[in-house]
Amino acid sequence: MIMDLEHIGNIPISTQTVASLFPELEAGNQKVRSLEAAGKVIRLKKGLYVVDPKISRVPLSTELIANHLYAPSYVSMQTALRYYGLIPEAVYTTQSMTLKHTRSFDTPIGRFEYQMMSREAFHIGVTSINKQSYAFLMATPEKALCDLIANSPKVNLRYLKDVETYLEEDIRMDMEDFLRMDVTLFERYAQVGKKANSIATLIKYLKR
Repeated sequence: MIMDLEHIGNIPISTQTVASLFPELEAGNQKVRSLEAAGKVIRLKKGLYVVDPKISRVPLSTELIANHLYAPSYVSMQTALRYYGLIPEAVYTTQSMTLKHTRSFDTPIGRFEYQMMSREAFHIGVTSINKQSYAFLMATPEKALCDLIANSPKVNLRYLKDVETYLEEDIRMDMEDFLRMDVTLFERYAQVGKKANSIATLIKYLKR
């Protein structure tokens, strides 16, 4: 049955799915616990596992795990900006936005944090990142920046100079990268998202 586990790859799976690979055993849950104890599967939370990379021979994806760990959600903020190479600092927590309550999970894979946002703003600027054998949902660079500003309590972009200071000094984003962003996504976000005034200042900067 290890071969079946190998075929699952890096997609998070439920207790029931793991147990279904062993139909000859009545106590499927006990088998899952045995696999966990043997280091063949990794428990992310109650009822959700990933196959250990040594078995699947596929690297784990924290972005894919984040989507499954607390859904509906998409990866955003500093995690997404770092993924796109727009900020230089390493990000050690996988940050996501969700329609559910704000939560965090500490797992053997790392820490995952989720910020609640409005349904109206949730779907704006979310894209599917497609890999060879899986895909995950992530904010576009524009949406990730909006989400980060909206969820940073001390950030208030009132003037154009505030935009430069925040981008260049606070998160160390190259202004040329910012100037290539799609202003229409900022405009859509400003209509329904938080920190509309700060986003409006970003828009003014882009349209100068």
